[in-house]
Amino acid sequence: MPTSPAPTTTRGAGSGGRRPILLDVAFLRLWTGATASGLATWALPFVLGLAVLDRTLGATDLGLLLAARTIGFLAAVPVAGVLADRHSRRKVVLWAGLASGAAAPVLAAGLGRSVPLMAAAAAVAGAGQGACRPAYQALTAEVVDAGRRQQANAAMTLAVRVTTLVGPSLAALLAVFLDTAALLVGIGLLWLVAAFVPGRGARPGVTGGAGGAGGAKDAPGTSFLADFGEGVREARRHPWFIAGLGALTAVIATGYSATGVALPLVSRDEYGTEVVLAGAMTAYTAGALAGALLIARWRPRSPGRAALAGLAAYGFAPLSLVLPVHPAVVMAAYAVAGVGIELFNVPWFTAAQREVAPDRLARVSSLDFLLSYGLAPLGLALIAPAIEAFGAAPVLVACAFTCFAAPAAAALVPSSRGFSHRPAADPAEARATGATR
Repeated sequence: MPTSPAPTTTRGAGSGGRRPILLDVAFLRLWTGATASGLATWALPFVLGLAVLDRTLGATDLGLLLAARTIGFLAAVPVAGVLADRHSRRKVVLWAGLASGAAAPVLAAGLGRSVPLMAAAAAVAGAGQGACRPAYQALTAEVVDAGRRQQANAAMTLAVRVTTLVGPSLAALLAVFLDTAALLVGIGLLWLVAAFVPGRGARPGVTGGAGGAGGAKDAPGTSFLADFGEGVREARRHPWFIAGLGALTAVIATGYSATGVALPLVSRDEYGTEVVLAGAMTAYTAGALAGALLIARWRPRSPGRAALAGLAAYGFAPLSLVLPVHPAVVMAAYAVAGVGIELFNVPWFTAAQREVAPDRLARVSSLDFLLSYGLAPLGLALIAPAIEAFGAAPVLVACAFTCFAAPAAAALVPSSRGFSHRPAADPAEARATGATR
């Protein structure tokens, strides 16, 4: 099988290889933008929920707005993947941030006046969020040299986990002083930070997009479908990626659905308190933070199989809900799931940046987000009727089994051992890529 060209090192990579990643100005700017977009992303549903509490928005309307945001996200992800490979990844981030930033005051203007206007703005906001994802993934590969990408991806995922905790809490604090409309405008300002703060990526030796900052430009006249199909073909050239994406999609569609639907029900019906729900979600985020810190430095001998084992650990979350156990057991299970998900995420993103052809990286990343996030709503929609039809315990056991079995099946693919179809790296390459024997 032919190999994909590995991304070359970036400007200043040689001299900065041993510096802490957050002392690299180019990456710090990118990280700041990603953190701002994360805060805005996680704060929006919470702020809209506050609008329900103050009765400027109905519960049904909230569901409509969140659905519109999800539709916008899923529609934009594949388009952004193509655009980020055709043109400058930096410009895709810019326009995506501007779109979400412009949507926020429109949401504020529609409060209590026009739900259709708010739904349209929510779809635009979701599109901006979706467009950022593959562009940020590809831009990270441009800004950071190969030897520090695992550390960079860990820093990115740390930002995501911190904003998951801080975003709603900060919004709740500000809600004491500001009304919902002002909070929505503040979310728009965060998106402007995400749009303007990141710097331009630069990857010597790869021609293409505006200013030379994007992937290689496709031949004139190629259609969107042809370009996206090229990204799908690139993904299929990496059996480890197809197997891992299948496992990830299965875990999100089942394990995450159990968390979203079954955990609140169990917390209410079995324990009679929301403390179990809040404690489990806090433990999950804390575990994810610990996992990101661990994987920033740890280089397992078989990184792919270690990552898939981490992904399988999510199965402990639904399994802990099957029997009436002490709440501490549920929280511990969710903490383990949190550690495991980051032991998967960081090597997964790093391997894609290393193995996928640089001029197709955004499209392959968009396929990742499209499938893993795209099937999540289906799982959420089906799990409640399944619980009503078969009972909670059988459904949770099935979810846990899927979470354990899907990564185990992916690990049987030979190239999944190291998330690479290339032979084991020689010592010099191992030092450059962070791999170990």
